Amino acid sequence: QVQLVESGGGLVQTGDSLRLSCTVSGPTLRDYVMGWFRQAPGKEREYVAAITSNGDFTLYADLVEGRFTIKRENVKNTVSLQMTTLTFEDTAVYYCVAGSSVLQLSRVQADIWGQGTQVTVSS
Repeated sequence: QVQLVESGGGLVQTGDSLRLSCTVSGPTLRDYVMGWFRQAPGKEREYVAAITSNGDFTLYADLVEGRFTIKRENVKNTVSLQMTTLTFEDTAVYYCVAGSSVLQLSRVQADIWGQGTQVTVSS
């Protein structure tokens, strides 16, 4: 059974950077398209980014394009989300997710979810 465990969340200030990590246990990471969702208080869960199984294609939500970078290291079974120039609007619980396609994840649908990690950006 695949499990996703996020880490790296915390409290930062506007303009700061933060790196989230997701460790995958169980079957190998390379079997899945990986991504990140987020959910802010009182808002619906939204798509953030996704990366194909071999890392050759990434897709970002418009709100984070150019500021966030998703990467994966299949050998280490980890996925990361480097976030820069953070704003108050980036405050949310961030979820590491796994699925079968970038299209699936871009629709905020996933086969496997992590528990989430809180990111709070103070204004």
